[in-house]
Amino acid sequence: MAQAAEPARTVILTVDDDPGVSRAVARDLRRHYGAGYRIVRAESGESALEALRELKLRGDLVAVILADYRMPRMNGIEFLEQALNVYPGARRVLLTAYADTGAAIDAINVVDLDHYLLKPWDPPEEKLYPVVDDLLTAWRSSDYRPVPATKVVGHRWSARSSQVREFLARNQVPYRWYSSDEPEGRRLLEAAGVDGQRLPLVVTPECTVLIEPEAADLAAHVGLATTPAADFYDLVVIGGGPAGLGAAVYGASEGLRTVLVERSATGGQAGQSSRIENYLGFPDGVSGAQLTERARRQAGRFGAEILTAREVTGLEANGPARVVRFSDGSSVAAHSVILATGVSYRHLLAPGCDDLTGRGVYYGSSLTEAASCRGYDVYIVGGANSAGQAAMYLSRGAKSVTLLVRGESLTASMSYYLIQQIEEAANISVRTRTVVESAHGEEHLEQLALRDVDSGETELVDAQWMFVFIGAAPLTDWLDGTVLRDDRGFILAGPDLTPDGRPPAEWPLDRPPYHLETNIPGVFVAGDARAQSAKRVASAVGEGAMAVMLVHRYLEQS
Repeated sequence: MAQAAEPARTVILTVDDDPGVSRAVARDLRRHYGAGYRIVRAESGESALEALRELKLRGDLVAVILADYRMPRMNGIEFLEQALNVYPGARRVLLTAYADTGAAIDAINVVDLDHYLLKPWDPPEEKLYPVVDDLLTAWRSSDYRPVPATKVVGHRWSARSSQVREFLARNQVPYRWYSSDEPEGRRLLEAAGVDGQRLPLVVTPECTVLIEPEAADLAAHVGLATTPAADFYDLVVIGGGPAGLGAAVYGASEGLRTVLVERSATGGQAGQSSRIENYLGFPDGVSGAQLTERARRQAGRFGAEILTAREVTGLEANGPARVVRFSDGSSVAAHSVILATGVSYRHLLAPGCDDLTGRGVYYGSSLTEAASCRGYDVYIVGGANSAGQAAMYLSRGAKSVTLLVRGESLTASMSYYLIQQIEEAANISVRTRTVVESAHGEEHLEQLALRDVDSGETELVDAQWMFVFIGAAPLTDWLDGTVLRDDRGFILAGPDLTPDGRPPAEWPLDRPPYHLETNIPGVFVAGDARAQSAKRVASAVGEGAMAVMLVHRYLEQS
């Protein structure tokens, strides 16, 4: 006779590499909280993360995580930073010795640390339980309820399945992945009444079945806002990268009715970065996803609307209104517009790459694929920071990572700190003056033909994973005939519009364009889409804030 499943209990997790300390912490926690909470202990950051992922898949709640600072391979701060991605609502405590209190204080900024405890914590009635009691009270009063996960059934080498997973992950939508050739995946296909010929299958928490959904349809069914709440705003921000998010935060916080429109997922290229280490205020680095999610929440807290999976196809000036048109024929208008459309990675023109995109060939980090790279040889095309960050991230699990760089070295395009890290990584190698000649494979990538630029010699290598970062193209074609751009498509603004000291033709105002203003008054540009921009996260955020300041100036004089 089958036994009834044990009712789920909220978890308190503790991790310490010293078995004696680990048992002592768990013992004290069980003594006081065992009746109402399940106490889970681990003896390494890696095993603790695995436990958290298993708890997440089962739908269990985790209220408090206690981690020792001094652990080999992955210290407590590094562990808590990754745990934040799995259970962002869990309260976080760092166990530390007196000599490490400085690191604990630094962790407050890095992982939103809630508390740090000095070892030993005896007597627990005075030093441990009051702290945990307060954290549990705070956790219970927060919105800690689990969000039902969307189910995705697809094929491992299906390009559309990869796109759906990436869309959900980058938009912070919880989902569970099931392979169509595994029992649970087949069970879901059968339950949905489909044969699996068209994938992916998406089952929403409300049990709505979607087959090969487009981004807009998928977004609408998983709770992402896709329709503006009003017809007219003070400010429309087009693009949800660092510049757009910065503009939305500053615009909404300063009282402007603000809506941000993003065609795919907030964060832009920065949101795909596995780790950003030179952003001000994060001395130990921060992942692009974490930075993006915090900025998105911040913008929402100030009242900015964020629309996802809405493609903008047109912009026009209609008297004092600036009208933004969408691909479905609808539109929204505002007093002002900030163009923060960012850039996209250029595609490799080598034969075979287009056919294998999403099936071994990926543009950008595609972090949802990183776990599958474990134990394999990975190739990364590009020599800038984004390629270096991806190399460092993937090297944690890959057998080897090879950077393919067309230039003579990394120094011309990559930050010094990243070059140092790559040189110190035992499983990362750099092949300069090397390009991809062609990609080969049936269902997925199997081989790459690499050509030495100087000698012309070609080498065929086995490869199942290639990530491409080969320069950026601005996402501005839809502005053709409306907003002035340079010969590469980057938007001209401010001084770039007045090289001879005179405003552009058909400029209607007596004053010259403001610094970030385009040839259309009230339409500004910020971030990577602007001609001559710095192409850095910090500068993009700064330009977003500056653009809002200029919007205020424009509105005051209109």
